[in-house]
Amino acid sequence: MKKTGLFHNIIGIALLAMIVWSCGADKALRKAEQSEALGEYFEAAKHYKKAYSKTSTKQRDKRGERAFKMAECYRRINYAARAAGAYRNAVRYKYPDSMAIRHLADMQRMTGAYKEAAKNYELYLQQAPADEVARNGLKACEMAQQWKKNPNRYIVKKFPIFNSRRAEYSPMYAGEDTDQLFFTSTREDATGEDLSGITGMKAPDIFVARKDDKGKWQKPEPIDSEVNGEFEDGACVFTPDGKTMYFTRCQMDSDYPRYAEIFKSTRTDAAWGTPQKCEITNDTLSSVAHPAVSPDGLWLYFTSDMPGGLGGTDIWRVSISGEGFGGVENLGAPINSTGDEMFPTFRPNGELYFSSNGHPGMGGLDIFKALWDEKAEMWSIVNLQSPMNSQADDFGMTFEGEYNRGFFSSSRGDARGWDHLYTFELPEVMKTITGWVYEKEGYELPEALVHLVGNDGTNKKISVKMDGSFTERVGPGVSYVLLGTCKGFLNHKEEVEVDSTNESKDYVLQFPLASMVYPVLLENIFYEFDKATLTEASTMALDSLIVLLEDNPNVTIELGAHCDYKGSEAYNQRLSQKRAEAVVDYLIKGGIAADRLVAKGYGETAPKVLRKKLAEQLGFLKESDVLTESFILGLSEEQQEVCNALNRRTEFKVLRSTYGLYE
Repeated sequence: MKKTGLFHNIIGIALLAMIVWSCGADKALRKAEQSEALGEYFEAAKHYKKAYSKTSTKQRDKRGERAFKMAECYRRINYAARAAGAYRNAVRYKYPDSMAIRHLADMQRMTGAYKEAAKNYELYLQQAPADEVARNGLKACEMAQQWKKNPNRYIVKKFPIFNSRRAEYSPMYAGEDTDQLFFTSTREDATGEDLSGITGMKAPDIFVARKDDKGKWQKPEPIDSEVNGEFEDGACVFTPDGKTMYFTRCQMDSDYPRYAEIFKSTRTDAAWGTPQKCEITNDTLSSVAHPAVSPDGLWLYFTSDMPGGLGGTDIWRVSISGEGFGGVENLGAPINSTGDEMFPTFRPNGELYFSSNGHPGMGGLDIFKALWDEKAEMWSIVNLQSPMNSQADDFGMTFEGEYNRGFFSSSRGDARGWDHLYTFELPEVMKTITGWVYEKEGYELPEALVHLVGNDGTNKKISVKMDGSFTERVGPGVSYVLLGTCKGFLNHKEEVEVDSTNESKDYVLQFPLASMVYPVLLENIFYEFDKATLTEASTMALDSLIVLLEDNPNVTIELGAHCDYKGSEAYNQRLSQKRAEAVVDYLIKGGIAADRLVAKGYGETAPKVLRKKLAEQLGFLKESDVLTESFILGLSEEQQEVCNALNRRTEFKVLRSTYGLYE
């Protein structure tokens, strides 16, 4: 009897414990549901976790449901690793909603577990083949791994002086003032003492960092304004003149759900005035957040979950006027998707950037660039890929003026999913043409002009520097024609095909201008020994002369052939005349009109007269030296051979520059 009584006591104690345990689970569940209804996901997750742990493993349905709800709360506050674990438990306990599998895949992708995520996307798509977000997620698992292996040219670095042990996000320059950076933070310096039921951190405030006189960033401070208060304030933006701030505010209420709203504050002197709510829509049950002002100041872009969108949150816009705001417009596809689009921002040149988890990306929110095609009247979007995007959330960019550099926020590398500030820079791809304009056989021509014409419509005149050089930035994928000109000289043309690669490149050109006053040496003209027959090696130089005459269609020239003093005068005269005629014949066959050409054989009657540059190059001769036979014979044997080679030459000189002008 005693043993029987003891047994009944044990059973009674166990039943009582189970009842107490069950009551504990139910109590935690009620608190979790109340917190979730108010949007306090951090608090709700804590209570769901307690309810889950107090639920018997035999109650598989309840454990699956509570694991799923806990996971949903973790997902909403960006605790990806915890959310993945909770979704995994929901799936293990056969939770009936297939979204548990998709969200598990989403969270695995956010933690970089791409192979596991791909398997779960495939499993989910067997049940929901039309889910666009899941299909994009599956595609992204493969793309993300390739992007990580082959990062693009962006340079991304964490910026320690702006970051704390809490969260920082949505950096923004103050209009055109790039010496001030505003951002949102939940750091200890934020006003208020209470912890948010949504995030488990202090309510965020707007902070500002400034550069000192040496251009060095100083420690951030909360802005001294009514903009910061007991509410959750952040994600600010400024009008182009920097005088008006728009920001997101989420007012706190322990009894009702809280919806984000957009407020604005106007700067008076150095202080920001009392914030005023922006009456953008009459919908009081939807959030409006993440404002962005277009570079022309005429439109306010924002994020909202209001009815009429394509997904969870979409990007909308509304016109700004002195009387208030116009009607709201949804940007539509392809910017908005069935997922979430958030944090629109503008580069000063008009490019729109935003973040999304609905388009194929690397993890959570990825940053995309939207390009407007005027002809097609539609948007196209581009993922910024790695390293700008990561497996975590990446969002909230701001640009340093016209440069493709600035700051953005990311939760990468933080196990808690908290955001921090990073710098980014895309090293500029510079395509340039560098040229030198100089006299053929002479020096630079600082009075020269270069005409640049491109098939993209470019048409400009470039003045050269004192050393005859110029450098001009040009566009990728454009064909250019450049014409070097200078008074008293023939024009010289060059052509360039600029590539479209992402590598900087400088195209170096030479513009040797032929004088219209002095005879111009034709280099690399060769004849067979003791004959007037041109060799094959002369072709390139003669073809270049044909091009020069085509580029200067109004000139007529004399082709002069010269010999050294070796041989009889009569022989040298006949040989030089035949050689000059051979050159003229080649030019005529190349398409140059015969009446533009005169062949003149000089024999040894016109010895070379040294000009300054050639004399300096040789060293043993002076400017104006005349290479007569008697002069040459006074030199060393080696020097004599150099001078005889200079006398054996083919030259041209301009006779007139009005050919065809008066016909």
